[in-house]
Amino acid sequence: MSESLTRVMLVDDHQLIRDGLGGVFEMHADMSVVGTAASVTEALALFAEHRPDVVVTDLQLQDGTGLDIVRALRRDHPEVGLVVLTMHSGDDQIFAAMEAGASGFVGKDAPSDEVVKAARHAKVSPRSFVCSGLVGAMMRRGAAESTRLTDREHEVLVLLADGLGAAAIGDKLYMSESTAKSHIAKIYQKLGAANRAQALVTAMRVGLLSSVQRNPGER
Repeated sequence: MSESLTRVMLVDDHQLIRDGLGGVFEMHADMSVVGTAASVTEALALFAEHRPDVVVTDLQLQDGTGLDIVRALRRDHPEVGLVVLTMHSGDDQIFAAMEAGASGFVGKDAPSDEVVKAARHAKVSPRSFVCSGLVGAMMRRGAAESTRLTDREHEVLVLLADGLGAAAIGDKLYMSESTAKSHIAKIYQKLGAANRAQALVTAMRVGLLSSVQRNPGER
């Protein structure tokens, strides 16, 4: 039985959360909480003392972040499971945890069993990353990257928003009309647009154009 026991350390700067999480883990026969910490410094010292199988850490701590713990432990202890548990569960936080070397990422609004599942995964496969929101985050990142324009394409887009045609854009940017048309076609392709109006609507929605830039006809 002891061989299958997962030894867990909890890191959160709120005692109430540490106590609550501890109660959740202790409800499972295969889990044992061997220590709790409230800061990055305390967590690293406690890890050296107890050498748990899995560390579950909050993202925001008084003397740093849970990612500081993740990076430090992943660098020196590749075998340890590292789970980030946070109320700040946006795409940026998910990717930051993954890139730091976390084994899992769980939002504090998730069911408590999700934290336990993440800890079990982290023990067995510490170098792979699990997060229920990862697929959606990757799709959003892919969509953002697919609409990324070059500096020149953005210049052309702004002039399109100002109502200029290909010939006038070419004159303005010292390029041939055919080159301007090529840039416009590429912009339409990246924005999934069939015409100028669709391109400008999409560009506004994804933040490529500000509200102060004019649409055609607003001259």
